[in-house]
Amino acid sequence: MPNTAPPPALAELRAEIDRIDAAMHALLIERGEIIGRLIAAKHTTETGSAFRPAREAEMMRRLVERHRGILPLDTAESIWRVIIATFTYVQSPFRLHADLSAGEAAMRDSARFHFGFTVPFVAHMGAAGVVAAVAASTGDLGLVPAAAPVGGGAWWSALEGEAPKIIARLPFVERPDHPAGLPVFAIARPHPDAVVSEVEMWSLRVSGWGAKPARALAALAEAIAVPDRAFDGAALLISLAGRTLAEITAALVKAGASVRSQALVGGHARRYTVTAEGAVAAAQ
Repeated sequence: MPNTAPPPALAELRAEIDRIDAAMHALLIERGEIIGRLIAAKHTTETGSAFRPAREAEMMRRLVERHRGILPLDTAESIWRVIIATFTYVQSPFRLHADLSAGEAAMRDSARFHFGFTVPFVAHMGAAGVVAAVAASTGDLGLVPAAAPVGGGAWWSALEGEAPKIIARLPFVERPDHPAGLPVFAIARPHPDAVVSEVEMWSLRVSGWGAKPARALAALAEAIAVPDRAFDGAALLISLAGRTLAEITAALVKAGASVRSQALVGGHARRYTVTAEGAVAAAQ
């Protein structure tokens, strides 16, 4: 029998929307109250950075996996990212340093998509300035493009030893038309309990760099390379997932290069890739 029930009136639908909006606001207020209790607990039991990249990655994974409906995933992701970043800022105020050398508009889009407008934004021209600013702070965050710097040096060398580290790669959820699709590394001084190592970030300096070692490395891992003319070689930033550093160095040596130094300079969670058809898969 056909459904002859009249459709709901516009006023009823708008009332439902108002009810949901009020409930969402109430939940945000409740979240803030819980964060207030968390701040009080941390003041007596915990020290260090407020960033928790492992927890954030798990929250975003759950978001991706449960998302459905007409609301674009990018919108849901941005809402949650801003909520996370803002409440992190409330817990422990920080500034966001960003390298604009790859394009101011793209970097500002990434910064605002992931961190909103509450967190103070500090512009730099070059990744080295971002790293230096984060190193001189107690809890600031830095964003640098996840690509070879144009005319720049190996900024990641400053992350070796007792220094800030790469803690995330953004966007965490990638797609062809992402509104803030510039790949960036987030740099901070992570709390020891909050380090993520699904993808390890290694700084290597090699001699004998050339096309053959580059091809050997590309077959095993993502990498950024800049010339290291003092030793006829290159400085590398390698993203290592599913491979060991020993495998990487062995492949480089076999291809005619020699590894002069190596240092772990951070790590991040595996990111998700969403295809144009909406399929979701884990990526490095």
